[in-house]
Amino acid sequence: MGVVQCSFCSMQCSIDVSENPKNITARAHPGSAGRGKACSKGIHAPEHANHPERILCPLLCDKGRVREMTWDEALDKASSMIKQVIDQYGPQAVGVYGGGSLTNEAAYLLGKFARVAIQTPNVDYNGRYCMSSAASAQNMVLGLDRGLTAPLSDISRCSWIWVFGSNLAECQPTFMQYLLEAKAQGATIVVVDPRRTRTADLATYHLAIRPGGDLALVNALCREIIYNGWFDKDYVKSRTSGFDELARHLEWWTADAVEAITGISPQCIRELARAFAQTPTAFVLTARGVEQRQDGVETVMGCLNLALITGRIGNEPSGFGCVTGQMNGQGVREHGLKADQLPGYRLIEDPVAREHIARVWNVDIEDLPNRGLTAYEMFEAIHRGEIRALFVMASNPVASSPHAVRVREAFEKLDALIVVDLFPTDTTRLAHVVLPAASFLEQEGTLTNLEGRVTHRPRVRDLPKNVLEDWRILCELARRLGAANRFSYSSPADIFAELARASAGGKADYSGIDYSTLQSSEGVYWPCPSRGHPGSPRPFSERFFTPDGRARLTSVGVMEACTAEHEQPWILTTGRVVEHYLTGVQTRRTSRLTERVPHAYLEIHPEDAEELGAANGERVRIVSAVGSLELPIRCSPRLRRRTVFVPMHWEGAENVNRLVPPLLHNISKIPNFKLIPVTIMRSEGDGERCQNVD
Repeated sequence: MGVVQCSFCSMQCSIDVSENPKNITARAHPGSAGRGKACSKGIHAPEHANHPERILCPLLCDKGRVREMTWDEALDKASSMIKQVIDQYGPQAVGVYGGGSLTNEAAYLLGKFARVAIQTPNVDYNGRYCMSSAASAQNMVLGLDRGLTAPLSDISRCSWIWVFGSNLAECQPTFMQYLLEAKAQGATIVVVDPRRTRTADLATYHLAIRPGGDLALVNALCREIIYNGWFDKDYVKSRTSGFDELARHLEWWTADAVEAITGISPQCIRELARAFAQTPTAFVLTARGVEQRQDGVETVMGCLNLALITGRIGNEPSGFGCVTGQMNGQGVREHGLKADQLPGYRLIEDPVAREHIARVWNVDIEDLPNRGLTAYEMFEAIHRGEIRALFVMASNPVASSPHAVRVREAFEKLDALIVVDLFPTDTTRLAHVVLPAASFLEQEGTLTNLEGRVTHRPRVRDLPKNVLEDWRILCELARRLGAANRFSYSSPADIFAELARASAGGKADYSGIDYSTLQSSEGVYWPCPSRGHPGSPRPFSERFFTPDGRARLTSVGVMEACTAEHEQPWILTTGRVVEHYLTGVQTRRTSRLTERVPHAYLEIHPEDAEELGAANGERVRIVSAVGSLELPIRCSPRLRRRTVFVPMHWEGAENVNRLVPPLLHNISKIPNFKLIPVTIMRSEGDGERCQNVD
């Protein structure tokens, strides 16, 4: 068949896919960020394309009855439902919701579809639930949201690596080769995580921090570095602003003061601060563990302070990185699929940006909507009757959203729900029209990985008989909504050419990237503002993307008294396991992966299980402020006491998001998936004697 990028994490590893009469197989292929390696998900990624549950024709769902439709009938029905809502309630009563697995072309087109064909401001995507804290922080501090500030290869050359809230070994397994190379050359690796994950096993130091203590730790580290004079004075003076204010703010954030918050000894904080400041090269990495919280933006800003005061960003091979989670999470958030953005990372409320995009799209600037509602905000607007129709592509928000039961209730109220997906999901089961999606083997386009490297993904398999690519679905719907002349594309290359023009002059500038060049190369790093430009693997080497070219050191965090650990409630945190991805729509249709981890579970410290009187494998009831869940327990000494973990990959009665309250950060609008107070009690039934799970 051919070589294609894996459909899962942001590493976008290359896999060589073959098909025989019985199945589709894959093996790792040289090239890309994976450098000839692939994880278990990647090796088995193609299997789901042939799964018998795959949706292979359009479906009409009416009062519990489901029947197959032709494409013309389905597209006519979907467009007429959208038109009816627009005519009765206005275009703002339609919401559009996308996913981080779309190609750049499909993501660009979906944002344009919302704002031109429908003319609604209410468009967002599932990256709101994972990357929005990092994006907000980097935009405010660096002037640009760029996942990694330097290529992955720079990490393996560093003498120190911080990993805050990331289990790379399970979320981005092939990333680990860069850490292993650095360690083999003597690097110090520090992992900050309440759980002793597989990533922590690799570390020189594992800081089993108290949940929620990350910002206090980072502030204390910065305070030690500044007050001991270990910061990079020349770099701070020439490349940053806000240093004096930061120094004053940090005066009270001493190592002693934060011990009760972090659970980390003052001596440890002081020694790590000194050693880190004095090491020649370093990389600071963050991920969802510190971002999916009510203080997520501030915590990333604190980590940026740590990197900036020691002169790491822009100085090769050092750097900073918020590790993108979804396969094309970086590219999708660059080209207009967020409530406040237009293509090229332009802000939708910027008059200059609006004028440029209106010219490229050939629309009147007055017809472009303004900023709309973000992901969860749209679902609350459904409850209020303000949004009456929703178009969902490549996402499963009924399962992935906080307060999942309430989100389900919202979707049940919709006059029209149109969903494009590969398989039946908690979201498609509520839809009025379901349109079959093409798999990653069947859709050509471009992708952008966590480094900011744009690559071409070929189609390596013919489309099934009654399946269309994402971009064709959007063009056909746009035609029926009266916008045919603005959606007359002939190929993904045609769409990319317009995307490049739309991004020209923006922060995420693709205008110099040639589609045919991508087809014959390993990619180009954006920004790439002109033909012949080599691309920008280290975009901050000379200046930051702020008006004055300086990074903003930012005073964040409010010191609070912390009660004793035994008085704290149980704290639930959620995350991934290596076998599964997001809500498991694809990986739970992959036999080898499902056999290894077939169901959700609650991971708990053995001594906590003993206190509950619960045995390994016994079911317990977990109760939060918004819901409850029954799951079997797995005892593991790898967690802190009073901290429990549930993986996020299941729907229905196993969906941990039933417990997640809809508490959104005031800037990023990210929900709090990581610090959920819960109570736990035994359920009826017997279990085995509690045994540790390593």
